[in-house]
Amino acid sequence: MTTEYTGRGDPARSLALLWRTGERASRKGKPDLSVDRIVRAAIEVADAEGLAALSMRKVAERLGVGTMSLYTYVPGKAELIDVMLDTVYGELPMSGGEEAAAATGEPGGGWRARLEAIARDHKALYHRHPWMLQVGTSRPPLGPNVTAVYDYSLRAVDGIGLSDTEMDAVVTLVTGFVNGAVRGAVEAEQVERLTGMTDEQWWWAHAPFLSKVMDPRRYPIAARVGAAAGEAHNAAYDPEHAFEFGLARVLDGVEVFVRTRAGSASPDGGA
Repeated sequence: MTTEYTGRGDPARSLALLWRTGERASRKGKPDLSVDRIVRAAIEVADAEGLAALSMRKVAERLGVGTMSLYTYVPGKAELIDVMLDTVYGELPMSGGEEAAAATGEPGGGWRARLEAIARDHKALYHRHPWMLQVGTSRPPLGPNVTAVYDYSLRAVDGIGLSDTEMDAVVTLVTGFVNGAVRGAVEAEQVERLTGMTDEQWWWAHAPFLSKVMDPRRYPIAARVGAAAGEAHNAAYDPEHAFEFGLARVLDGVEVFVRTRAGSASPDGGA
């Protein structure tokens, strides 16, 4: 599903765009254009048509300008994707740092509630911009919003007895789970849209033929569990149930780890 990767652009120009230092690819520019307008138009294209459809030409058409005029502000598609990703991360409530967090109200209930809120905020963001799941971020865009979100997420587990590297690992575990879980949900939505068939309709269309070729005596556990899951979800797979179940188990695992690190002290989730 990944079609693009962050960190492929020129480092100096990417950072200049991410942090809006005023550096341009050239000295000439149209007064009605700006980096922000270009990035917003690119996000609109990706939201509507997917990342594979994104091109400098498509963005220029959306803005009603010539393609070459964009290069005055954005050196190329690689740098543009970096800034797009950092920009949409700015939609998260934690992206504004401590003041914004205080204004929106940090979740109570301790580290577990904070991590859960962070997971749900990321989930909502991915659903608003599913093209984000097509961007590989092993070399993340080092922009202000990505940095602010990372800082906020780390503060959720600060002071609960973990080392710095363990804090980083816990945040990576939670956000990585969300990425994978939402990817499955988005793919389920896309296949329904492409086929014009719901999961329930797909299941009932296959059931008569499956019953003829699959012997439940040969696959007894698969037959029993599959029937129970299908009846519970009205589908072979329920993305929402998978997310809720998986998130709870991930947080349970983190809780066990925190308790282990704390020794005999039992974590109350209120750190």
